[in-house]
Amino acid sequence: MIETTTYHDQFTAHKAAVLVPTYNNAKTLEAVLRDVLSYTTHVIVVNDGSTDNTAAILDIFPQIQRVEYIANRGKGIALRRGFRFAVDQGYEYVITMDADGQHFASDLPVLLEKLNTERKAIVIGARNLQQENMPGKNTFANKFSNFWFYVETGLKAPDTQSGYRLYPVHAMRKMCFWCTKYEFEIEVLVRSAWKGVKIDWAPIKVYYPPAGERVSHFRPFRDFSRISVLNTVLVFITFLYIKPRDFIRFLFKAESWRMMWYEHVLNKEETNARKALSVGFGIFMGIVPIWGFQMVTAMALAVLFRLNKALVFMFCHISLPPMIPFVIFASFATGKIWIRDGSILPPLTSNLSLDMITQNLFQYLTGAVTLAIVAGLLASLIVYVMLSIFRKDPVKQVSKSSV
Repeated sequence: MIETTTYHDQFTAHKAAVLVPTYNNAKTLEAVLRDVLSYTTHVIVVNDGSTDNTAAILDIFPQIQRVEYIANRGKGIALRRGFRFAVDQGYEYVITMDADGQHFASDLPVLLEKLNTERKAIVIGARNLQQENMPGKNTFANKFSNFWFYVETGLKAPDTQSGYRLYPVHAMRKMCFWCTKYEFEIEVLVRSAWKGVKIDWAPIKVYYPPAGERVSHFRPFRDFSRISVLNTVLVFITFLYIKPRDFIRFLFKAESWRMMWYEHVLNKEETNARKALSVGFGIFMGIVPIWGFQMVTAMALAVLFRLNKALVFMFCHISLPPMIPFVIFASFATGKIWIRDGSILPPLTSNLSLDMITQNLFQYLTGAVTLAIVAGLLASLIVYVMLSIFRKDPVKQVSKSSV
C-alpha cells in the first residue's frame, strides 16, 4: 500500500496520468484497469465507440475519467482526444497503455522515472522483439518502421511501434496531426522529432498470448497501406523541407562551424586525402541526378567506403532547394558539350516533340553526371591542397616519428 501511494504521489507531482484507449477489449479491459489502479487513480479511458460491454466495465470504476463517443474512429483519434482531454484537466504528461493486456502496469514506474531527467521527451517502451510468442509479422513491421523513422529523422530506434509511451502533452498542445488510425503513432514520433521534441526509449516487458487467443483490430492490408502512404509523404517532406531547413539552421549556428572545424576538419585520425575525398564525394552526390535518393545513397556509400560521414552529409546539401535551379541550369549547360545541336537553356516553346524532350533530357542527364564528376574532383583537389598547407597529415607525422 505504501508503494502504491508513493507512485500515485509521483503521478500527482508530475501532473501525469495513464491514458488507455480501448475498442471492444471487454475481455481484458477490467484486468488492465485493476492493474493500473494499483499504481494510480490518475487514469483516463477513451472508449472509441465500443459495441461490446466496455461501458458496463467502465461503470465498475467510478474513479477513472472517461472520454466516450458512439462511432468508432480509430486509435489515432482516440489518442488525440485523450491528449486534449488530459490537457484540459491540467495534466502535463500521459503514459499510454493498450487495453488488450499486452502491457504490464509494473512498467509504469520505468517510464515515470524518466521524468526526473527528461521533461520534454516522448519516451517509448521498447519491447524485446526476440522473445517467445512475438508474432513474426510484428518483428518485420517494426524493422520496416524503424528504417523509415531513421530516414525521416536521422534517429536510430529500437522500437517505433510500441503503444506503451510517455507523451509530454504540454509540449504538444499546438501541434496538429493528420492521421486517425494506427499510423498516428508513427506520425506523432516523426513530426515531434521535427519540432525538436526528444525521442527516448526505456525497456519494458510485453505479453503476447498464443495465436488462438490474440485479439487485434489491426487490418494488415489496409493499415499497412496507410502506413506506407504516410511514410511516402513524410520522406517527401523530409528531403524537400526538413533536411534543407535543418541544414540552414546548422549553417547559422557558430557552434556548428566550430564543431565541424575541430571534430571533422582537424580530426587527427583521418588523412587529408580521406577528408578531401569526403568533401568531393558529397558534392558529387549532391549534383548527380538521382533526386530523392541522393542523401540516402550518399550516406550508405560513405559508410561503405569509410569516408567522413559528416563532411559527406554537409557538402551533399549543395542541392538543397534554394540551389536546385542553379544546379539544374549548370547541369543542362554542361550537357551541351555532349550534344551537337544542344543549347545552354531548355527551349521555351509549347511545340515540344518526343525527340526534343528525349534530347533535352539526355543533355541534362549527361551534363549533370559530367558536372558532378568535375565539381567533385575539383573540390577534392582544392580541399586537399588547403589541408596540406594548413594541417599536418597524420600519416606523415607517424612516418616521421617512426624514423
